[in-house]
Amino acid sequence: MKTQSCVEVKNEWGIVAARQAGRTLSKEIGFGSVDQARITTAISELARNIYLYAKQGEICLEIVEKPSKVGLKKGIKIVAQDKGPGIPDLRQVMVDGFTTSNGLGAGLPGVKRLMDEFTIDSKVGEGTVIETTKWLR
Repeated sequence: MKTQSCVEVKNEWGIVAARQAGRTLSKEIGFGSVDQARITTAISELARNIYLYAKQGEICLEIVEKPSKVGLKKGIKIVAQDKGPGIPDLRQVMVDGFTTSNGLGAGLPGVKRLMDEFTIDSKVGEGTVIETTKWLR
């Protein structure tokens, strides 16, 4: 099943739109309120990073399925991508408490904890792609 929608992030309204789209889709799939909040928080962090560091990019949301013991398991996949400056040291940004924006430093490690799957690919001068998935329990 491929149902995908993308939200452009180039200002704070893009962050809000991405959060709303994620909450709506996660509710449609059947996530409870706690997981909806986790998904929305992850999207917010990813979108804010795009806005702060790359200036523009997009958040794409997709309903995904995979086989499980009781049939097909549904989930939501979030892809955050930009053509910004890239991340020179991925290990450093994945350390709890690391921040370059005077924020709380929950950042990408926080997103990884909130979701079930997480990958990041970044090339300096080319941009960053982060893919993360939350599976319905």
